Amino acid sequence: MKRTRRTKLIQEGKYVAEVDVDLLEEPEEWSPHLSLEDAYRLDDVRQALRRGDLEAAAKNARVFSLTPVAV
Repeated sequence: MKRTRRTKLIQEGKYVAEVDVDLLEEPEEWSPHLSLEDAYRLDDVRQALRRGDLEAAAKNARVFSLTPVAV
């Protein structure tokens, strides 16, 4: 099994979170795929952002605020 480190982005409203996950590549399985733990972590971060709980989201991700740019 081969593991590749990737960063997934999650956007909810005016916030974006960067979550580091491992993509797993196995010859017998559909590849690449996330581990169950990483999938749950992505869901937890997404739910925390929806609630506006930035502190909880920041436990598993780097959280950024989006600012519109006037043209």
